[in-house]
Amino acid sequence: MRTYSTKPSDIHRAWHVVDAEGLVLGRMASEVASILRGKHQPHFAPHLDTGDHVIVVNASQVVMTAGKADKKPVYRHSGYPGSLRSRTYAEALATRPQDTIRRTVRGMLPKGPLGRQMLRKLKVYAGPTHPHTAQSPQTLDLASAKRPS
Repeated sequence: MRTYSTKPSDIHRAWHVVDAEGLVLGRMASEVASILRGKHQPHFAPHLDTGDHVIVVNASQVVMTAGKADKKPVYRHSGYPGSLRSRTYAEALATRPQDTIRRTVRGMLPKGPLGRQMLRKLKVYAGPTHPHTAQSPQTLDLASAKRPS
């Protein structure tokens, strides 16, 4: 029997919408990263981008557990000496929630050109509307990413 190898012509990309309202940031990001990678596909290959497109709406209403939003810092560095900047996740979510979600998902994807290609399929919007209605995206329910009771 011959070994099956996924070809780029075998990959069909779907569009998914995730409503981030009330979802935990890390749990949601790990599910989104898995879909962007294509791990839910039967023809997944770690060296290919077999994933789907993901649209995240209501990014400003994502939550963090155990008070991490006020305690945990987000770091930024330009590469120059003495240019390390930090702020809390609460400040980052208040000013640019879409960047916070994109940064969290980016850390869960492969590093290098393949991960950057996967990250281009992620669209994040702070509000409930998005301009991708022509792609007729499917609503994705992430019950595992809800805040534990």
